[in-house]
Amino acid sequence: MNHKNKNRNVNGLKFGKWIVIVFAVLLLTAVIAGLFYSADYYKALPEPDLKNVITDEIDVKVNKNEAVYRTEKSGTEIGLIFYPGGKVEAAAYEPLLKQLASDGVTCILVEMPFHLAVFHQDAAQEVIDRHPEIQSWYLAGHSLGGAMAASFVSKHPENIKGLILLAAYPIKELPANFPVLSIYGDQDQVLNKERYHSGITTITNLEEVVLSGGNHAQFGNYGVQKGDGTALITPEKQWEFTANAMKEFIENE
Repeated sequence: MNHKNKNRNVNGLKFGKWIVIVFAVLLLTAVIAGLFYSADYYKALPEPDLKNVITDEIDVKVNKNEAVYRTEKSGTEIGLIFYPGGKVEAAAYEPLLKQLASDGVTCILVEMPFHLAVFHQDAAQEVIDRHPEIQSWYLAGHSLGGAMAASFVSKHPENIKGLILLAAYPIKELPANFPVLSIYGDQDQVLNKERYHSGITTITNLEEVVLSGGNHAQFGNYGVQKGDGTALITPEKQWEFTANAMKEFIENE
């Protein structure tokens, strides 16, 4: 028997075993780090009183991974799907969407895995398939959610009538003449302005609105965001302005 070959085989098995152990440890470390990362997110604050801007009752229906906001009066066939910002609880966008719903647009707020739209970019297609009663769809998103919404539009423009970006920009080129509304606050310190301007220059059918006094976080209701500028207007004013601009964009398309 060749003892050298036997020793070589034993050593090879030991080396392979250590590779498996190291790989398993690295994988476990990555999973734990990912869980800690996803557990650290901006939570929705208690819902404010919006009686001054919402006069109609909002009908809210909660399905799997989505909340649907409608007004009974509208019977609208127009729907808007909303992708939340990165690491922001979806419920933080309820005040904004309820204002838009009170104007007759069915709004569907999507809850993303780990609060990151990058893990479910095609959520809009599931919503569209689930709601055949809606004839015209708009897609909107805040920050990372807006970038992922734009990515969906780049692949499925035939399913969406218009795109609304809140403090966001496309990372993939959109179809020529596809309607886009872009809104950001002039106090926003989170939005990368260089990448933003580079991204929107590829849009051929753009309506851009700069919100005076608005910042990055106040498109939602989750308080102060790290690195953001201080808003010079209240969250309620930012929601009201944004909802009105979104409504006008939808009506004009």
